[in-house]
Amino acid sequence: FGIRAAKSDISRGELNIDGYKAVTQQLADTFAFKYVAITLRESFSASYNGWSALLYDGEKYYQSKRYDISPIVDRVGGGDSFGAGLIHSLLENKDPQSAVDFAVGASCLKHTILGDFNLVTTDEVGLLLKGNTSGRVQR
Repeated sequence: FGIRAAKSDISRGELNIDGYKAVTQQLADTFAFKYVAITLRESFSASYNGWSALLYDGEKYYQSKRYDISPIVDRVGGGDSFGAGLIHSLLENKDPQSAVDFAVGASCLKHTILGDFNLVTTDEVGLLLKGNTSGRVQR
């Protein structure tokens, strides 16, 4: 859409949250979107990124928890996993904060899986959201 966040340089891992908030508001105002979501990637290296997101509902901003992802196994599908997690949460009538948290958690876990499909379960995302970042497979 040609809208850029002010004072941000994603190639150096520098994100200006206020700049991204302005982008979400401009998109919502221009296109009458009910929700606008933006993922926030801090690219420290090809295998190490910070990962979070913003969700705007036309009135309020919701910022997810930030995760350090290292090592990244595969970035392909990370954005799709975020979108799917957000849609899933909103269809389940989750509040906006819970929805953006779930979406980021699902996407974060996808970065640890080779290929473009997210193979994690909602329970596994729930464990991450509760603080289980041990990396142990619990199936």
